[in-house]
Amino acid sequence: MVIAERLPPFDVEAEEAVLASLMVDEDAIYKVHSIVRPEDFQREQNRWTYEACRALLERDEPVNQITVAHELARRGRLEEAGGPGFLSRIVAELPTPIGVEHYARIVQRDSIYRNLIFASSQIANMAYEGGPRLEEVLSRAAELILSLRGEEYRDFVHIRQLLEQYLEAPGIDAVGAGLIGHIRTGFVDLDTLLGGLKRSDLILVAARPSLGKTSLALNIARNAAIGQGARVAIFSLEMAAEQLAQRLLAGESGVDSTRLRLGEHTEAEERRIMHAMGVLADAEIYIDDTGFQRPADIRTKAKRLHRERPLDLIIVDYLQLMQGPAGRSDSKVAEVTDISRALKQLARELDVPVIACSQLSRAPEQRVPHIPMLSDLRESGSLEQDADVVVFIYREDVYVTEEQWQGLHADEPYPEGKAQIIVAKHRNGPTRTVHLRFRKNLTRFEDWEVLRPQTEYA
Repeated sequence: MVIAERLPPFDVEAEEAVLASLMVDEDAIYKVHSIVRPEDFQREQNRWTYEACRALLERDEPVNQITVAHELARRGRLEEAGGPGFLSRIVAELPTPIGVEHYARIVQRDSIYRNLIFASSQIANMAYEGGPRLEEVLSRAAELILSLRGEEYRDFVHIRQLLEQYLEAPGIDAVGAGLIGHIRTGFVDLDTLLGGLKRSDLILVAARPSLGKTSLALNIARNAAIGQGARVAIFSLEMAAEQLAQRLLAGESGVDSTRLRLGEHTEAEERRIMHAMGVLADAEIYIDDTGFQRPADIRTKAKRLHRERPLDLIIVDYLQLMQGPAGRSDSKVAEVTDISRALKQLARELDVPVIACSQLSRAPEQRVPHIPMLSDLRESGSLEQDADVVVFIYREDVYVTEEQWQGLHADEPYPEGKAQIIVAKHRNGPTRTVHLRFRKNLTRFEDWEVLRPQTEYA
């Protein structure tokens, strides 16, 4: 049979079961939001109905037959979607809402199959057209197929799963919370200044690239999860979850991150790595490395994890890689404003501190010294206004070599690894600068006066 004569994969019962589940189970929308997108629905009326459900979720309104019908009517789609009768019918015919994730994966699977058919058609056309540039055709064909993998479902991964790969690394032998008060950063001077991270606060950690935003946020996550038993959700929009796990493992074990990655360890280091893996595996750290998420996506995933057991800390790295709310494309400033307000709302809604990492513009580079200031945020929407705490990271050794330093400050030691943690805004307390030591090879911050001891494990 010719491919063009065959019907594409499509399960109307699964599509309708997903929609019906959303209208009878208030938790269903959180379970399927990250699995299926509107375009995954083959039948147009089902696509419109799902879009209405997601719109209600973004506005934090209940999802049921009445609200969905009103939303469809507001969009001028109610009758085209089948009217109230269609909504009543699919709810009445729903076998059980318990299997909503199963129904959603059927919808997702069929959508991927349809996209695969379309990609195959494009590849066939390229092959028929031929031409001398075979490598270009093969490369384009590979891109089309690989792009389908990017549409697969991604969600939180517990750090224990990410660390399992190191059990198989060269030279290593396998061996057999919620509702906390203020979250401590784990850095004595910073906690003394801030009094810990307060619930419902939005904390902005801002710096130029490569100054340690991700490392500081990860260190705080580690200190909270291990030191206080906190439950931490990390949304990494830039780095893969495996990379974050490796950074955490390097910092916890005290083994150089490059040697850790290459699997080059001494026996003593292997013991430290194994001990660190055990410590981290017991930590309640969840990492979602889906790129370019919208505030609604982060809110939905965080709320779902929070419903299972209350979260204590949320980290977003980093803010400028988020997409603004659907339908807003006025400007990047307006987009960042919407994002910062959404993150502040999330902190208040879940009553947890939210740390948002932020990339600073080039403004600090254009003056001497290159120390960041609050005015550097003024082109970034309402970040300064929405944040309860603004922390800048500045390291002199990034801008000045040891030779240059000696020429300028002959009587002072070179500040290698000395990081200024500048609390530039503190809505409920004082502002000042505290100092931490940054150990680049371990991607780890430490108290300036206190070094974490390296313990040998027999």
